Amino acid sequence: MSEEKTPGAAPSRPGRRMPLVISAVAIVAAIGVTATVGLGDDKPSGSGSAVAEVYGGTDPTEAATVLDRPFTKPALVLTDTKGQKYDLRERTKGKPTLIYFGYTHCPDVCPLTMSNIAIAKKKLPKADQDKLQVVFVTTDPERDTSAELAKWLPAAGDPSFTGLTGDFSAIQAGAKQIGIGIDPPKKEKDGSVVSMHGAQVIAFSPTTDQGYVLYGEGATVEDYAKDLPKIIKGENP
Repeated sequence: MSEEKTPGAAPSRPGRRMPLVISAVAIVAAIGVTATVGLGDDKPSGSGSAVAEVYGGTDPTEAATVLDRPFTKPALVLTDTKGQKYDLRERTKGKPTLIYFGYTHCPDVCPLTMSNIAIAKKKLPKADQDKLQVVFVTTDPERDTSAELAKWLPAAGDPSFTGLTGDFSAIQAGAKQIGIGIDPPKKEKDGSVVSMHGAQVIAFSPTTDQGYVLYGEGATVEDYAKDLPKIIKGENP
């Protein structure tokens, strides 16, 4: 999960992340993935930097895990960057789709993930680029309005990416359906906002609409570039 503390004043960018721990979580173990990777920021004492922790869902030595029991696509009806209703299942039916839950105030993992996917997507033939759907669902809907997502996604990733916001309880339930845990953002006494979310990307097949590949937060541009041609065809990477 990713945890960020954002001070009431404009925060400075946190330092580089360092490995912390590897621990098992029940929700991931239930799908045959047994380890999570923890990362955290170094923050000098007395600094105003944000603090973040991320827990991915795969073996840290592997970019992707092909699931024995694929996920069913979440039944999510949210609001897109144009303020229009977006039915996730209906709009992505029969299309290769990557789904990620994150938030625009995330200091590094969320924008890095979007950037990696965007760069890998540009390596595809134009026809395949047009087929691939990338959906970013906010875990912080109070701050991540449609307008905020519309500004952030093109800069962090690609203008073609779909950004979704809506009721937090619906988003949380949808994330849980594909094994991703998120907590409601909470404001602490010092005015900082703490937000936690799983850092996995789930790839859904265009032939079955099932989520069969799980990427951890360590997946690189090269990993996505290697796998996307197969994912677009509905094949295992």
